[in-house]
Amino acid sequence: MKKNIPNRLEAPHEESNPVLSWWAGGIGIGLVLIVAVGLVQPIGVSAQYVVLDGVLLHQVLPDVASRSSYLAKTAQGWTLATYEFFFVLGIPLGALLAAMATTRFRTRVVPVEWKKRFGSNPGNRLVWSFVGGFLLLFGARFGGGCTSGHMISGMSQLAISSVVFSAALFISGIITARVLYRDGASRC
Repeated sequence: MKKNIPNRLEAPHEESNPVLSWWAGGIGIGLVLIVAVGLVQPIGVSAQYVVLDGVLLHQVLPDVASRSSYLAKTAQGWTLATYEFFFVLGIPLGALLAAMATTRFRTRVVPVEWKKRFGSNPGNRLVWSFVGGFLLLFGARFGGGCTSGHMISGMSQLAISSVVFSAALFISGIITARVLYRDGASRC
């Protein structure tokens, strides 16, 4: 009888025990939403990428930026000194601090799951990550909001557009996973 001995050279896909349970994370997000709505406005992230683009374009080519009614409306005042922009900056910073505080910080370009399914080429991984991120951001702006704007803020306000967005997001995610893992490739 052969024993399964784990390969110590392969990093685990993720820690087996989460730092927070799902319900504690949900309560935390709910409390952040309540504070944000009470003090400033509902949470939203994707518009800040447009604001950054608009502010940068306004610095380089102010006439071109000013002619775009979408950029002028989104980047009100052509400044990054807003609550929303600092909120967006805090997301990766908070994630980094949490990963370091819990000693779960890892650096790898090619995650184990990707490597098992698509190979270990870092260039391939980075190109597809960029394409996926671009499509996600384009879809978020086209849909009038991202997962934080629609699924957290919009759903809490029972907005019909957010219900439609959330359903479309889950359906497209399931279809994408089925296409990418159509042969039932093993998960870590």
